[in-house]
Amino acid sequence: MESIMGEPPMPDGVYAMLTGFVLVRPRVAPPLDPGFRPAVLANHAFLAEVEKSGGGVPLAIAIERGDGAVSRYETRVFAERNPRARANLMFAERLVKFLLWQRGGWKVYVGGPRNVGDHIARTYAPEGARAFDYRFMGEEVYEQPFTVVPCAPEEVPPERETAVSLGRHLEGCRIGLDLGASDRKVSAVVDGEAVYSEEVVWEPRKATDPSYHYDEIMTALKTAASKMPRVDAIGGSSAGVWIDNRPMVASLFRGIPKERFDEVRDLFQRIGREFGVPITVVNDGEVTALAGSMSLEDNAVLGIALGSSEAGGYVTPEGNITGWLNELAFAPVDFSPEAPVDEWSGDAGVGALYFSQQCVFRLAPRAGIALPDRALDAERLAAVQEHLAAGHVGAVDIWRSMGVYLGYTVAHYADFYELRHVLVLGRCTSGTGGALIVDGAREILKTEFPELAARINVQLPDEKARRVGQSIAAASLPRI
Repeated sequence: MESIMGEPPMPDGVYAMLTGFVLVRPRVAPPLDPGFRPAVLANHAFLAEVEKSGGGVPLAIAIERGDGAVSRYETRVFAERNPRARANLMFAERLVKFLLWQRGGWKVYVGGPRNVGDHIARTYAPEGARAFDYRFMGEEVYEQPFTVVPCAPEEVPPERETAVSLGRHLEGCRIGLDLGASDRKVSAVVDGEAVYSEEVVWEPRKATDPSYHYDEIMTALKTAASKMPRVDAIGGSSAGVWIDNRPMVASLFRGIPKERFDEVRDLFQRIGREFGVPITVVNDGEVTALAGSMSLEDNAVLGIALGSSEAGGYVTPEGNITGWLNELAFAPVDFSPEAPVDEWSGDAGVGALYFSQQCVFRLAPRAGIALPDRALDAERLAAVQEHLAAGHVGAVDIWRSMGVYLGYTVAHYADFYELRHVLVLGRCTSGTGGALIVDGAREILKTEFPELAARINVQLPDEKARRVGQSIAAASLPRI
């Protein structure tokens, strides 16, 4: 196998010598990616070695968000004088990276060996390897200077989570809005039943004037409102990072100049005032998880949508939605030094490259499938899916590879989420692809993680979930 850069792959032993961190070859390799080194196996091997060394020392990570909430994660690493202590740096950096994109935050406390905290501070700095994360989490999302605080474990602040009961309110006349990158959907929902739905093509990412977004969204809302005797509440979902109904970063508004972005930041507060009703807008991954929870009539649900990127959302065992980001597209899942690099964040081995159409495009040449030139991404994906429908062996291997990726990654996610259900959906699961992915993931769990296989159900949406749908779940968000 060759690396993405065209250089020979780095042997695992050489990588371990350079970093001190040992990678683990999976028992089942993705058919088109034998170099895949699952994060979960490396982390578990590291922790087992720490335990064998005498138990190590505490490492406590706390991340503070914009509302004063604090997430906390506790683990153990080698003592600073242990000969294997160099491996702490890779383990801790990948852990902080995962927690930042799972939970979000602008201030990171690293309570443990001083060299670990100093390493995180150097890495997540304006000139560090994770300069993108430094700027994104600090300036763009939480509008605070991103800060790393190396400290002793006992100096790490206690957890202050802010999970809220959101959604499941079906009474009254509601509008559900689902704002996608290529189409906008709206539903009029009366006492939990969609009485009207429409889907309209639009191009929000190309629009440079905020009035385009306002006019399009108001047209959708007024159309839905005309199908009901009144409007009691409006709920919406969209990709991006949303805080208090405000888009901090969202692909819908990619074309808006920076100096005019405040106009779209307050767009939904303005719409709520004009309709005179409660309005709630959250990340589409959260609404996906909520819709799954409502259809399953159970909680502890992680929703993963495999579309143009990877979208994630989580409903807690108590049935609440957290204040976490759950932007799993940028959380690392593959620790291989040959893992592909995400062009936006500049990091390697992150979820978007394994659970989206980006993965299909990456693996297609290895499968012997040429992608059409000068075609839209949706058309390129459809072309590969046509090969899959025709039984092309290489195309089948693409989706089998995604199933292997998902199995190991569900086990990785289970170290950070309490899970009973993982709901897999999105355009990459259309046709026979969805079954190949889910069946492959279940097989990995049975083979490598039987205790997880016994308690986590990985599944595609059933007919009931499709009936509940994104729009009804979105409409249920506000409390009247």
